Amino acid sequence: MSKTETFFKHITEGNTSKGDYITLGSAMLDGKTIKNAYVNVPLKTMNRHGLIAGATGTGKTKTLQVLAENLSEKGVPVLLMDIKGDLSGLAQPSPGHPKIDERHEKIGLSFDAKAFPVEVMSLSEQDGVRLRATISEFGPVLISRILGVTETQAGIISVIFKYCDDNKLPLLDLKDFKKILQYATGEGKKEFEEAYGRISSSSTGAILRKLVEIEQQGGDLFFGEKSFETEDLLRVDDNGRGYINIIRLTDIQDKPKLFSTFMLSLLAEIYSTFPEQGDSGRPELIMFIDEAHLIFNEASKALLNQIESIVKLIRSKGVGLYFVTQNPTDVPEAVLSQLGLKVQHALRAFTAKDRKAIKLTAQNYPDTEYYDTAEVLTSLGIGEALVSALNEKGKPTPLAATMMRAPMSRMDVLTDGELSSLLADSKLVRKYNEEVDRESAYEMLNKKIDQAEAEEAKEKAKKEKEELKKAESKRKTSSSRRRSTRQNPIVKVLSSPTVIRSVLGILTKMLK
Repeated sequence: MSKTETFFKHITEGNTSKGDYITLGSAMLDGKTIKNAYVNVPLKTMNRHGLIAGATGTGKTKTLQVLAENLSEKGVPVLLMDIKGDLSGLAQPSPGHPKIDERHEKIGLSFDAKAFPVEVMSLSEQDGVRLRATISEFGPVLISRILGVTETQAGIISVIFKYCDDNKLPLLDLKDFKKILQYATGEGKKEFEEAYGRISSSSTGAILRKLVEIEQQGGDLFFGEKSFETEDLLRVDDNGRGYINIIRLTDIQDKPKLFSTFMLSLLAEIYSTFPEQGDSGRPELIMFIDEAHLIFNEASKALLNQIESIVKLIRSKGVGLYFVTQNPTDVPEAVLSQLGLKVQHALRAFTAKDRKAIKLTAQNYPDTEYYDTAEVLTSLGIGEALVSALNEKGKPTPLAATMMRAPMSRMDVLTDGELSSLLADSKLVRKYNEEVDRESAYEMLNKKIDQAEAEEAKEKAKKEKEELKKAESKRKTSSSRRRSTRQNPIVKVLSSPTVIRSVLGILTKMLK
């Protein structure tokens, strides 16, 4: 057998799947595409997480788009983090192009232009389904990790949540949390000390400053009601295709704290609410996190530990996480080691540091006699990638330089009119975009403070009235005494010593 025939057998046998699968493209050898040498990813193993990496302009976003389209066709819902704003085109079919036809001819796949069911979502004021969560849903542990507080401050946050639970004070948004922190060392200081011990005003002040940091990044829009229900990510359309949920994050790059907060809350909520699934044969939800370094670069150590824990555990819920970034080194090793599918587009070796990174990246892939992996990484063209997946038994498939198939949907953004039409037809927009500001801790504490102040004023007025009454009574008693001791002039004359001596003298003479 020739080298090409041997390679074809090596790839096709290694990529054979008994169950459902997604075809990414066809394998390449010595720079040429081997027709029908399909590189497949079993649907069963797609909850084992993955990585899409490569230099700018090498085709990472299109690979993400291809995976999302094919998952949707298989009935698997998808959640995309759209940092660059170029994924909304999934809602419209591709206009086609001769180069796309040429590519698919080399691969051995027919090309069908299709649109897919899409929901556009937003964390900020951009148009889309509003994503919100309440402070209470985060809980004291998660809030403490997000804020990066000290152990002492974390203890205070736990006390705050306990007080709110004990007194039925809903913690919904940032103003609720800020108000209760101020109350704990202000009007409610005595109440807190009696029930939970002394709370330092310097500690609550430090927590407040960290809350302001999140608030300035748009946290006041994210925290509140109506809280997003994660089961709405699992919808399928009437044709059985999974919805592709696109979160618009084009204005989030300067708000890494908010992005990390949202991602961690979403992962925690999914893990706590989704049922245990194990290896069921197909994933429940696939999430793609574009520009993943935004999470990891800005995350505290505690936050990174939380992300690593969730990545390890969430697979059993049937959820796959796919990180999209320029270099695999952007992803912590503890997370990278959990990733089953790796799609590595070209890397550029402009500096000594780049060359070192390429050598490290090459070591993350299975050994193969057909490629010098480090060399291939720098010679891949646009829309080409090194692919290594897991087969149905959990073993790595043969490493294949792959000519990737083209997206079936538009490789461009929606127009304003198309976006408006999409949102007008959305059931989730009608469900979540109504602002709700029901009575919560902020209003209840203000009412409590007002009542306390009214009671205090009433008590003060009562005391003043009683003191005035006492003073009046004392004045009257004093006046009465003065009147009783004030003698009649006749009595005064008759009782004077001179008169008394005279009378006694006369009586003495009379007796003699």
